[in-house]
Amino acid sequence: METVNTKFKWAEATGNAKYIADRHFEGLLEGRFYRSSCPRGVIKSVHIPALPEGYYLFGAKDVPGQNVLPIVEIDWPAFADNEVRYVGQVVFLLVGENPDVLEQLIQQISIEYQPLTPAYTVAQSQAMIDGPIHCTNNILDSHVLNKGDVDAGFAQAVTIIEETCSTGYQEHIYLETQGVVGYPKDGKVVIEGSMQCPFYVHHCMAVVLGHDHVRAIQCPTGGGFGGKEDYPDVLAGPLAVAVEKLQRPVRIVLERSEDIAFTSKRHPAEFRYRTGIDEHGKIVAMDIQFDVNSGAYLSLSGIVLQRSITTATNVYDIPNVRVEGHAWVTNTVPTGAFRGFGSPQTCFCMETHINHVAKRLGQDPVEFKRRHLLTTESTTLTGAAIFGDLVLEKMLERALCLSDYHNKAQEIAAQPADSMKRKGIGLALFQHGCGFAGDLEDTLVRAKVRLIKLADGQLQILASNTDIGQGLSLTFRKIVAETLDKPLGDIHLAVPDTGVVPDSGPTVASRSILIVGYLLEKAAQKLQSRWIDGEHQEIEEIYRKPDYHVWDQNNYQGNAYQAVSYGINVVEVEVDMATGESAIIGASAVYDIGKAIDERVFKGQIDGGLVQALGYGSCEKMELNADGMFAQKTMADYVIPTSLDVPMINSELVDNPYPYGPKGAKGGGELTHNGGAAAFAAAVESAIGKPLSSIPVTPEKVCEALYSDELGEQYGN
Repeated sequence: METVNTKFKWAEATGNAKYIADRHFEGLLEGRFYRSSCPRGVIKSVHIPALPEGYYLFGAKDVPGQNVLPIVEIDWPAFADNEVRYVGQVVFLLVGENPDVLEQLIQQISIEYQPLTPAYTVAQSQAMIDGPIHCTNNILDSHVLNKGDVDAGFAQAVTIIEETCSTGYQEHIYLETQGVVGYPKDGKVVIEGSMQCPFYVHHCMAVVLGHDHVRAIQCPTGGGFGGKEDYPDVLAGPLAVAVEKLQRPVRIVLERSEDIAFTSKRHPAEFRYRTGIDEHGKIVAMDIQFDVNSGAYLSLSGIVLQRSITTATNVYDIPNVRVEGHAWVTNTVPTGAFRGFGSPQTCFCMETHINHVAKRLGQDPVEFKRRHLLTTESTTLTGAAIFGDLVLEKMLERALCLSDYHNKAQEIAAQPADSMKRKGIGLALFQHGCGFAGDLEDTLVRAKVRLIKLADGQLQILASNTDIGQGLSLTFRKIVAETLDKPLGDIHLAVPDTGVVPDSGPTVASRSILIVGYLLEKAAQKLQSRWIDGEHQEIEEIYRKPDYHVWDQNNYQGNAYQAVSYGINVVEVEVDMATGESAIIGASAVYDIGKAIDERVFKGQIDGGLVQALGYGSCEKMELNADGMFAQKTMADYVIPTSLDVPMINSELVDNPYPYGPKGAKGGGELTHNGGAAAFAAAVESAIGKPLSSIPVTPEKVCEALYSDELGEQYGN
């Protein structure tokens, strides 16, 4: 059977793929947003210049349906109407033929605001100066989770250690900026775009327009990493209004600086730990409180919060735990989906804290972690039995061997104290729940796929999941081809078009292979049993959760995820003790993703995800200035790793087939981002001998850790 497709991603590889910016439409108009310059305030008056013929302005009063973006909750307006909550919020959409004229007209629009004191940080949000931004307390979402009896656990403790760990923003830096084009066709408003979730865009248009005569189509997409989950709605809502009114094609493509300034980012988070250790050196209780900065609207923060809460103890079996998390509204760009979806923040903070607890107790961090690992016999943080075999111990042995961890750790410990360049090594363990949290796959999404066999034996896969660079257009076809024992060239994947494909759910949460791939495998098995040569046949398959997967949403008890994937990263660094610069000189990784559909495709996920995580931990610094804007405005300001910054990554997969996944596979695309930042920070700590509790670990932060005490003494502090 043919298993190699030499034409996979051929159009992209040869430069023939037509992205949004490449596409031509007769009579195309361009769209530009007029955005708020006020971070928090009430709109008092608006000045609009006289518009030349052929130029049009759209705002809240032009919306025929609801002026909202239906991203989980109905709180984010498509166009700002009475108030604004952040700099860059969309107030108007200006449309016309000439982009230069559009820019000139935008400069002539002015709005008078009644400003209120903005809150850019969680602490400022908690202060509620000038009253609450949202509700009565500025909390967009919150939850408390308990396991065991945390008070009884602390009563057993002989040592209690408290610590705060934090993470910052992260920018997606996908190769292609956000872009959509809309046009009328067959009585519908159609939007094509660089997007992850066509049915999200479909639903958004329907709500804004007040009818379902809409259609969303994914174009070739130059990367997403979560950034094209929610944000395409921000473009699609206003665009749909303009297209329906004008009955002409309109395109919106963001410039890179606009994309960096106003699109969603990874949530900054702060975790506060209170950990109790008994006389045997075992953790018996842990109280975890954390806050995330959600920005101006809820967007996807509630789901990020739920994942952070249900995975707060990472891969460790701690008997008594209390977790309390809050998502706070601020006057900043709404934070949203980013690869890992809260897990990279949780993993960094938990792994860092466990390292520090071990060191305070005089124990080796790796062995301390080993003593606390979940096993097949464990109960999860949310009170469920572990399903299947947990192979963390086996993975740890492979990671230690692959990286030669113990020998290198001994060499590092023997380094001269006065070395100007010091090496360090760090290890992080991590997990990722596959699919939507809780029972949402069954109660909300209910994914549906369709297989069509044509009379000539060719097959079409119909699903709404998108290939945004992760190789789904190959792996879906391989699942069907191998199940039916047919050549790969006979299997075709339909363009994710809401007018054609069923709703198999969004391309998020590492669910595409686990959930949708399994449905395709089952559909192919049914087709195989019913195959009739020379006839047109169709098979439809709808998701049904496995019997063991039970969840209580009210109490956060049961199986938080249908399946969980696991990983271990080891990172080696060399730190210049004079400049604080850290060079990454080694990286190893071991993963349990069940069984890979295509190991070469997943190798790309391993390398890309780990590099992205190393950037998050080392150099991707994004800060707000005094006006609530990101200080980093271009790719010259926001530094990401290049191929010269990362060595060859040695990686292995541990075979641990999952019975409810295609060919035994679980999800893995997000997993690969979860541990790299924690491993990097641990490696730098190993090199400099000083604790680090926040990322990114920049040279400035290293120097501060190394020399702040000396400077304080020098200047009498």
